[in-house]
Amino acid sequence: MRTKLIVVLLAFCLVGTFAFASGQQQAPSGSQGQSQGQTQEQQAKPVKLVWSSVSVPADAHTKAMEEFKKVVEQVSGGQIQVELHNSGELYTQEAAQAAIRRGNLDMVYTGPNWLADFVPYMSMFAAPYIFDSYEHMTKTFNGPIGDKIFDDIANKIGIRPLGAYYLGTREVNLRDIGRRVTTPQDMKGVKLRMPNTPTWQFMGKTLGANPTPLSFTEVYLALKTGTIDGQDNPLPTDKNAKFYEVTKYIVLTDHFINPIMPSINEKKWESLTDQQKKWVMQGIDAGRKVCDNTNLQQEKELIQFFKDQGMTIIEPDKAAFKKFALDMVMGNKKMTDSWDMDLYNQVQQLGKSLSN
Repeated sequence: MRTKLIVVLLAFCLVGTFAFASGQQQAPSGSQGQSQGQTQEQQAKPVKLVWSSVSVPADAHTKAMEEFKKVVEQVSGGQIQVELHNSGELYTQEAAQAAIRRGNLDMVYTGPNWLADFVPYMSMFAAPYIFDSYEHMTKTFNGPIGDKIFDDIANKIGIRPLGAYYLGTREVNLRDIGRRVTTPQDMKGVKLRMPNTPTWQFMGKTLGANPTPLSFTEVYLALKTGTIDGQDNPLPTDKNAKFYEVTKYIVLTDHFINPIMPSINEKKWESLTDQQKKWVMQGIDAGRKVCDNTNLQQEKELIQFFKDQGMTIIEPDKAAFKKFALDMVMGNKKMTDSWDMDLYNQVQQLGKSLSN
């Protein structure tokens, strides 16, 4: 009897042990299911993006940065925080381009003229009169052509343009140089400030000028003191940087429909989840609307503003400027040999289709 009792008790203990073990095995399974049920975004770490620009507070592309910050922080529920620096307070224009390549900076504005040093065929997008209109520029870069170009840039130099904003159409802006400028020949000897890259410097030559490298933050004082004779920028930039205070002429050459590309360090981009990338692109699109619409509207209004400031607005022989520039570009084999002519023809065909 005692033996039977012991057997029964042992059996009971074994059943309890198995039941407990089974329960223990199921608990982690249930916990794992709960973990898998969490979204990738709930598990993702908070992200901080630092964006530096030399643009001044009133610039449309500074306002676009602010719109980007607002939208991204809102749609991400604060998971992505954006830190903005304008007016060159963090980096000069040149230093920012290097910092983003090194990974010391998350975001920056760049463009074809800066990228051409590392992706040579981008120099064709830095050539004067490459685009016929704002629509031509924006449909080139903010579409399938742009997607392929941006992927290529990211693969080659570790910077990913996320789109192209409209900085405006660049015009020549001069001090009183003792003569009116209506042709490229009138630009002979003019010390024209251009950013310090080969393609920017070459653009100055295609205008007939003597290009002088100078950082943007130094331009106002250089104009005031006569260190340079002039500079070229879109009309909204001329107003916001107050260049009208230290210059006399605006020559409407329309020589460059200027894209400016909000860009991110590629390693930073790849560290984001798919959802975080979508949030960032929502901010980029929102910023583009602010920048493009603001500059397009201001360009319609600013001629009268500059006249009211006592400036002289010159309608030059634009056909002469265009012929002079394109003859110089096409005659420079060192530059055009690096171009992707299939891509160039594709872009030009897009321009023709838009004009029809």
